[in-house]
Amino acid sequence: MMLSLVVPCYNEEAVLPETISRLTRLLEHLVENNLVDAGSHVIFVDDGSRDRTWQIIQDASANSQAVQGIKLSRNQGHQNALLAGLLDTKGDVAISVDADLQDDLDAIKKMILAHRQGSDIVFGVRKSRDTDTFFKRFTAEGYYRLLERFGVEVVFNHADYRLMSRRAIEALREFNEVNLFLRGIIPQLGFPSSIIYYDRAERFAGESKYPLGKMLALAWQGITSFSTVPLRMITALGFLISFVSFGITLWALFIRLFSDQAVPGWTSTVVPIYLLGGIQLLCIGIIGEYLAKTYMETKRRPHFFIEDRA
Repeated sequence: MMLSLVVPCYNEEAVLPETISRLTRLLEHLVENNLVDAGSHVIFVDDGSRDRTWQIIQDASANSQAVQGIKLSRNQGHQNALLAGLLDTKGDVAISVDADLQDDLDAIKKMILAHRQGSDIVFGVRKSRDTDTFFKRFTAEGYYRLLERFGVEVVFNHADYRLMSRRAIEALREFNEVNLFLRGIIPQLGFPSSIIYYDRAERFAGESKYPLGKMLALAWQGITSFSTVPLRMITALGFLISFVSFGITLWALFIRLFSDQAVPGWTSTVVPIYLLGGIQLLCIGIIGEYLAKTYMETKRRPHFFIEDRA
């Protein structure tokens, strides 16, 4: 079978030469062991990088038939860059892997063997988060559990390191939503799947392209794109606040009628204003987030444009 390795890249000039070297050696090893076809290749997707990333990809493509490149017209984000590579590949199977060399490349052979045993999708899942800081480990694992509580089908501790068969990729092509969260979409395809566990290493070089702000944005994207629980929570919150407000009203009446400590008009004015005003703003914000996503979906804008190939 022909294997395509899909590697999204954004300002990765520091690590890219080593990534190209390791992935091409890996392909040679897989070909020598008759696990993949000699036409197997690596597709690097340049997501609008501002450094020499695209130049490095072009040079590598000129020197090796196993290296191909796609340059997007502008930065579209990791998920869209990954989608561009998956939909453009012609391989029988595609494996998506990050350019930072933190994913254990030895797991690729295990993924291929799992695919040969009948799995259309093979998820690469981290054994542990020992290389993460306490804060990142706590927030990441808490996020996966939160998604599960909200009814979003995800694979715990799985990012975007996975194998997909040709029919799984073609099924993914049918998803046209603008608010892209592949970790939630791909488990919905329903094809036979399996899990390969691996140890994640430290970043080889360069800086992470997923700082806290982008991680929080991706987390919010996953929740609001796949779950209506926040909207239902507003309804429940409305009932709760109504109950609390009714209790406060009874308390204010009791103080007013049966004691001489009440400041005339204070309780009945200040408490409802602060309490209900804050809750209303929160609820309007959540509803606005869903409305904004609906607005973006109705535009049906394309995910990306390919500017150049190598």
